[in-house]
Amino acid sequence: MSKTILIVEDNREINKMLSSYLKDNGYEVLNAYDGNVAQTVLKKQEYDLVLMDLMLPIISGEQLIKDLRGYSNVPVIVISAKSMIETRIEMLRVGADDYIIKPFDLGEVLVRIEAVLRRIEGGNLQQDKPAEVLTHGELSLYTDELRVTFRGENISLTSKEVKILEMLLRYPQKTFSKANLYEAVWNEEYFYEDNTINVHVSNLRNKLKKATDNDYVETVWGIGYRLKA
Repeated sequence: MSKTILIVEDNREINKMLSSYLKDNGYEVLNAYDGNVAQTVLKKQEYDLVLMDLMLPIISGEQLIKDLRGYSNVPVIVISAKSMIETRIEMLRVGADDYIIKPFDLGEVLVRIEAVLRRIEGGNLQQDKPAEVLTHGELSLYTDELRVTFRGENISLTSKEVKILEMLLRYPQKTFSKANLYEAVWNEEYFYEDNTINVHVSNLRNKLKKATDNDYVETVWGIGYRLKA
């Protein structure tokens, strides 16, 4: 069954170019040209992935991603002319799964989409296994649903944040290096030092702290991260 992608891009030429290319490669495509329409359709229908511009009319892409993470874990790839590293880090922090800078190569966009969907599908293979709940105090992670709760209340986390937490909960005595976490969560070889793991772990730590008033992730300086006792 083909995957459905929502393209949120106000430049109609770019939107049309992406749509045509993705359709040629077997995807079903829907389009939104401003933030207001995007917000409406995202709440009405489920998608396999969203391509999101940031500089949109009415509601910005940044705000859309923040709002979206309150009710959905659908993967989001940002495609934007904003190239500052601070912007890229902030978008990863609020819940984007990847970031592509304009001008872009269509082949690269396709590969990035395939990589993100592959990671999501890899996580979904857990659904074939018996339901499992990992707990730490009053924090619970339901591995078959990729859902986290504290005292029965859901905590909104991205899929990668849930997977990082799952690694920490599954092996509570282990200290994970950045390479350990990256290769386990992204299913890709870790080649070089960057901020990807730092951003996602920081985001996970802050969300858990806000929801529970507790610290669950401990930094072991010079080594990596582990579950805080």
